[in-house]
Amino acid sequence: MGRRFYIAGFLFGVIGVILGAFATHGLKPLMSLESIATFETGTKYQIYHSLLFLILGSATQLKLKTANWVFYLLVIGVILFSGSIYLLATNNLTSIDFTVIALLTPLGGSLLILAWLILLWSFITLKKK
Repeated sequence: MGRRFYIAGFLFGVIGVILGAFATHGLKPLMSLESIATFETGTKYQIYHSLLFLILGSATQLKLKTANWVFYLLVIGVILFSGSIYLLATNNLTSIDFTVIALLTPLGGSLLILAWLILLWSFITLKKK
């Protein structure tokens, strides 16, 4: 179970660091302060969840079915939440109107919240050994 969580955590982590650096050094002169702050929100949440993936990679208490649900909710949630934020923050830099995908941000956020709630419930109901 741990391998896929580790791979997702490291992958989302490295992408988050790259995008954060790119925004700070490459996009900063081209974007408003509000857009930079929005972009940074996407990278923060991506990094936070990459760390969660790494923690879960060594968690042995999760049932396989729960781990599967949490894994897919987190992957899809990060992609929808952070990905849509990146596109919306850079909307003025392209000829594509990304505002049509604005509803993906709360959907992705809801999936992330659901993954956290499943984890919380899983550990609340964990039987003591």
